[in-house]
Amino acid sequence: MAEIGKGVTAGKLASNVQKRLSRAQEKVLQKLGKADETRDAAFEEMVANFNKQMTEGTKLQKDLKAYMVAVKTMHEASRRLQDCLADMYEPDWYGKEETDALAEDLDTLWLEYHQNITDQSLLCVDTYLAQFPEIKARIAKRDRKMVDFDSARHHFTSLQKSKKKDEAKIAKPAALLEMAAPSWAQGLISAHQVAQTNLSYNQAEEELGRAQKIFEELNVELQDELPTLWDSRVGVYVNAFQKLANHQEKFHREMGNLTQNLHDIMTKLEEQRELKRDEAAISKKGEGKKSEGANHSESAAIAPKSTVANGSDGELPPGFLYKVKAVHEYTATDGDELELNVGDIVLVLAFDNPDEQDDGWLLGLKESHWLQKKNISAKGVFPENFTQKV
Repeated sequence: MAEIGKGVTAGKLASNVQKRLSRAQEKVLQKLGKADETRDAAFEEMVANFNKQMTEGTKLQKDLKAYMVAVKTMHEASRRLQDCLADMYEPDWYGKEETDALAEDLDTLWLEYHQNITDQSLLCVDTYLAQFPEIKARIAKRDRKMVDFDSARHHFTSLQKSKKKDEAKIAKPAALLEMAAPSWAQGLISAHQVAQTNLSYNQAEEELGRAQKIFEELNVELQDELPTLWDSRVGVYVNAFQKLANHQEKFHREMGNLTQNLHDIMTKLEEQRELKRDEAAISKKGEGKKSEGANHSESAAIAPKSTVANGSDGELPPGFLYKVKAVHEYTATDGDELELNVGDIVLVLAFDNPDEQDDGWLLGLKESHWLQKKNISAKGVFPENFTQKV
């Protein structure tokens, strides 16, 4: 017999075509109401559950993959941010080595988080969904075999009904033929016609038996498997989300520790910057005070005691500029600084050498001391923003 394709003969192809035609004809008759259809409400409910289960599982798989893409995107963004910090971080800044090590730990944490979710939660769902295509194909095959069974059943029933009619139709013409036939042929004609009818009947009965067996085998298998598959969904969902939650908790806990470490490094870096700035200001102020000491005698000699900068009477100290009132307390940290209490009135004095004045600092004397002692021995510098002009 000629082959149409690999493993497919012309006879096999013709048989398949005939099956498709028979199924199409049977479905048309069923839709028109001219042929009854095998129905199983319990199985149809199982199939509805199967389709619902497959839809939900596919959506879960899709959303988990989208979550993994988002995790990878966040990882890349975190890596670029850490690279930016590393590029800007100067070698002499506090915590340079710690910052580099922290960036590596962050990168490792993101990689492990992505891999753990992929290997456990996503793989669990992938394995669960892998069984659905094969079962779906078997359900479709069961539906086709059910149509074949219905078709064979209807064909056999039709032959059963027509068999008696055919036998009655055959008997009368056969009797007339046998009367005209020789004696040795009498009975053979009617026997032959009955045999032909019985052959078709037997073939239809055998076909019905085969179709019923194939259908029932598939039907029983699926009725056993579908409820088990339906019940398995709960365990799969619990396993997937439980592992996801565990990895999320671990990831966020470790991420919190690393970000706290980064915060501590940044805090100490800021403290280092403030300390260096304060040291520079103190150094500059110390140098300014040494000029002030060198020129004090000369300045005192040049400036007459009766001279008042703002034109007031001679009861004010030499070099007086204006009065201020302390609005915040200030504790002196050096011997040349003036301690302030809220409400103190301070007489602001001119520096002997204006170049020696630090930004934001004033030289002055408490008014109470001047009124009692009439000397400027207690003068000192103080922060301007702790006072306001009177």
